[in-house]
Amino acid sequence: MSEPRLADHDLAALVEDWLDWDQAADLIGVTPAKVRTMVRDHQLAAAVPAPGQRQAIPALFLVHGEPVKGLPGLLTVLHDNGFDDRECIAWIFLDADLPGRPIDALLENRGSEVKRRAQALAF
Repeated sequence: MSEPRLADHDLAALVEDWLDWDQAADLIGVTPAKVRTMVRDHQLAAAVPAPGQRQAIPALFLVHGEPVKGLPGLLTVLHDNGFDDRECIAWIFLDADLPGRPIDALLENRGSEVKRRAQALAF
């Protein structure tokens, strides 16, 4: 049996805590409109975690009131490889070839390692 496509993963099972636009805006200290702009500019990523829910941002994407270090660059690399936000979130939260999930590596300030893995997806 083949591996499911990234877009088909159950994001609600992969990501434990989600923030709606207002919660993310409060944590960052900006308006919800600015959060939407940050998603559009690939500083953050958002998706619908489960059918019937609203679009949300993984809570681990925000640390100390700002996007986790290395996340915007990683999202840009993944989008350049043709990923949409849902696929980006799935890739970041799956236990891949890294020791642990890419989100764990980002939180441990190993963003360069994660970006190299993401760039390798293009080949």
